[in-house]
Amino acid sequence: MTIDYDIIVQGNNLGLREGFLGLANVTLISAPSGPILFDTGHYCNRLQLLAGLKRHGLAPADVGTVFLSHLHFDHSNNIDLFPDARVHVSRREWDYARKPHEQDILLPWLIHEQLEKHDVTFVEGEGELTRGVRYFPAPGHTPGSYAIELDSDAKGRVVIAGDAIKYMKEVILRRSDLVFDTAENSARTINRILDSADRIVPGHHPELIKCDGGFVSDDGAEFTLVVR
Repeated sequence: MTIDYDIIVQGNNLGLREGFLGLANVTLISAPSGPILFDTGHYCNRLQLLAGLKRHGLAPADVGTVFLSHLHFDHSNNIDLFPDARVHVSRREWDYARKPHEQDILLPWLIHEQLEKHDVTFVEGEGELTRGVRYFPAPGHTPGSYAIELDSDAKGRVVIAGDAIKYMKEVILRRSDLVFDTAENSARTINRILDSADRIVPGHHPELIKCDGGFVSDDGAEFTLVVR
């Protein structure tokens, strides 16, 4: 079995005049050691997450590993659906969430208490989750943000970036527009990802594919609203 992945919850970067509707991408990695879930989304896409797993013949109990890019609510709220999974999060992010940036109001309340119910593994530096699936620090959006890099036979080097790169605007400008760490760290992270990846799964945008020295997106992000 080779390494593969699928965005099972499609994110977007929709905004409001005050606030946002943007949902985060949730990515399922298929590895020989078992499924790995990158981020869990938040309550608004809880049913989408369950449906995405079901399309792969999986239930939450079948997911043995969850990797949280960072602890903002739109990436971590649904962690309670995976009580039996080993949860990987960076030690730096865990500490940051206890004393966040004064303008960072995106951390869910009681996130530490929730995660303490799980089998948590703290990651530091660079390492490997399983053969062919590597993690590395991606500070900028938050100080403890992390990304995953994997090698796909069909798609080349893929970086699942979380909010280290949220959408196309940040690729074009090579800087983030929402930084709770430092602008320098964010730019360094973005440049590393852009210089190494053949494909990027951003936090809030369809997958980006390297083409002629830049990145393009093949698909738009569908966002269906149903009036009840």
